[in-house]
Amino acid sequence: MVNLVAAQMTSVPDINENLDWVEAQLATLPSDEDTLVVLPECFACFGSDEKTLLDIAESRYEGKIQSRLSSMAKSYGCYIVSGTLPLHSNDDAHFTASCLLIDPQGVILGEYQKIHLFDVEVNDSTRSYKESKHTQAGQEVVVLDTPIGRIGLAVCYDVRFPGLFEAMGDIDILALPAAFTRYTGDAHWHTLLRARAIEKQCFVVGAGQTGVHANQRETYGHSLIYSPWGDLLAEQADKPGMAQASVDIEERKALETKMPLSKHNRFRSHFVK
Repeated sequence: MVNLVAAQMTSVPDINENLDWVEAQLATLPSDEDTLVVLPECFACFGSDEKTLLDIAESRYEGKIQSRLSSMAKSYGCYIVSGTLPLHSNDDAHFTASCLLIDPQGVILGEYQKIHLFDVEVNDSTRSYKESKHTQAGQEVVVLDTPIGRIGLAVCYDVRFPGLFEAMGDIDILALPAAFTRYTGDAHWHTLLRARAIEKQCFVVGAGQTGVHANQRETYGHSLIYSPWGDLLAEQADKPGMAQASVDIEERKALETKMPLSKHNRFRSHFVK
């Protein structure tokens, strides 16, 4: 059995405060089963402007945020999906929105850089979003094999582009950190994540930001876990906290055997390995 955890935060601009909150939550988790914790997008610093994220960007495999997450994963014996944190890119004017998978020994197993950037107009108080102003888009699909299953990484706006998930091939767990706006979340969050669970026949762990932040941006929350059949296993509505579900990965594989969607897919991308 694997304990899947979606951590929901109302992150603030202060990095230490956010890291302390995460550690306090991890300390409450059971220690007698394999655990995967997914943090929200921009978990370590949220509510300021994009320039702030550029200023706090870290080098790969070093820096306060990455070091603290690795220590927490080791101390509490869990896998951590780091939400996103800003890492240096090859351009001083941009950072990568990087999602790391860290194992229970504190080792960074891999990095996904958010591919689809949120450059949109939304009917909310913020109105206009231009993520590409300081964020460099990623180019690589990332799937990582672990002892608890095959894990695909994606972030927030990515969920609207099913070709990304087709390119992942067969996965057991989709980890999706997010900071959906209240407006778009209310309209589409549950539908999009449930669709990804059903079409990929995998568990989906969606971890989101929630509430009103220091810059008055409003996020939707409703962090959740879906089963490969599309059943809602757990949900944290609109307050900070954790949604948790203990699942059997073998159930996913049994469903795939009975209904082999990936084998039947006549339009399966040639990018799938």
